[in-house]
Amino acid sequence: MRSRLSPDALPTHDITNAPPPAGRSAFPTAAGARAGLAFAPMHLKSLTLRGFKSFAGTTTLQLETGMTCVVGPNGSGKSNVVDAIAWVLGEQGAKALRGGKMEDVIFAGSPGRPALGRAEVLLTIDNGDGVLPIDYAEVTIGRLMYRSGESEYTINGSSCRLLDVQELLSDTGIGREMHVVVGQGSLDAVLAARPEDRRGFVEEAAGVLKHRKRKERALRKLDSTATSLARLEDLAAELRRQLGPLGRQAEAARKAGAIQATLRDARLRLLADDLGVARAELAAGSEEDDALSAALVEAETTAEQAGAEASRLEELASSDRARASATRDTWHALSRLGERLAAVEALARQRSAHHGTVEPDRTGRDPEAMEAEAEQIAATEVKLTATAETARTGLDTTAATRAA
Repeated sequence: MRSRLSPDALPTHDITNAPPPAGRSAFPTAAGARAGLAFAPMHLKSLTLRGFKSFAGTTTLQLETGMTCVVGPNGSGKSNVVDAIAWVLGEQGAKALRGGKMEDVIFAGSPGRPALGRAEVLLTIDNGDGVLPIDYAEVTIGRLMYRSGESEYTINGSSCRLLDVQELLSDTGIGREMHVVVGQGSLDAVLAARPEDRRGFVEEAAGVLKHRKRKERALRKLDSTATSLARLEDLAAELRRQLGPLGRQAEAARKAGAIQATLRDARLRLLADDLGVARAELAAGSEEDDALSAALVEAETTAEQAGAEASRLEELASSDRARASATRDTWHALSRLGERLAAVEALARQRSAHHGTVEPDRTGRDPEAMEAEAEQIAATEVKLTATAETARTGLDTTAATRAA
């Protein structure tokens, strides 16, 4: 395989007509090998395969300047190297990679090794002469695919799109549809193609593909823009049709907003009036509460005084009951004394009546002693009567106080 391509590096018939010898697979690595093409030569530095087809482990091929040939028996995996280059450059057809589906490029396993879950190929290109429009001396293009069907592209380790890879390689003659990799049977297809198909091959090899792709993308964008414009016109017409009703709705909304603002102000004024009335009632209630509190304090004070007065009156009543009892005892004593005095007076009168005829019994009591006793009893009666009157007056006073 030639890693540095130029028109005179290899005879043209070696690429276009001569098939490779049995057990060998030869392929160019850039479109500059065809004479007359304006692509600058490019140098492929290395190719790293991990889990791609028969390459289960990590395999790195260092490509030196000149022609590189892969030699080996049939079935050793020589064509897998060519498929790896085509795959990393963006090949999307499983048949072009000699498989039934794209997941077939992942190592399917062997008696000594289990199947892998992904395949990865890294192609490193020398960009020391600045052929690629990127500020790196080496550019590594990578493609990673999982058995679930997910695929990732990278440029120098940074994730990118397939379109980015194609745009990067579009001016170099290397690409998925640039006929850089010519597999077995491809020459027969070119030779047997119709003139218009052969013209397409020549245009693709000459670099027209990039501009055609750009034209197709531009046309698709124009179609999408035209569709968007038609949609916008429809939307504008619909909006113009709705402008009248929307204007009326907007006017109604403005009026409704003004009415709502007026209603809100009226409610706020009513709430302010209610708040003023409530504050006045609260102030009046506070004054009334203060008055009631003062009245309560006064009532409690009066109750305390009444309790004290009741206790005093109870004490007075107790003393009055004691005096009343003493008065009753005095009354009974006076009654008995009065009865005795009446008896003594009657006896004295009888004796006085019989004084002139009957000789006084000299053996009886002395009349002077009896008169002195009578005077003493009379004085005691006066004292007891005064005491009884005093007790009666105190009893009446107590009864009047209780009644009050």
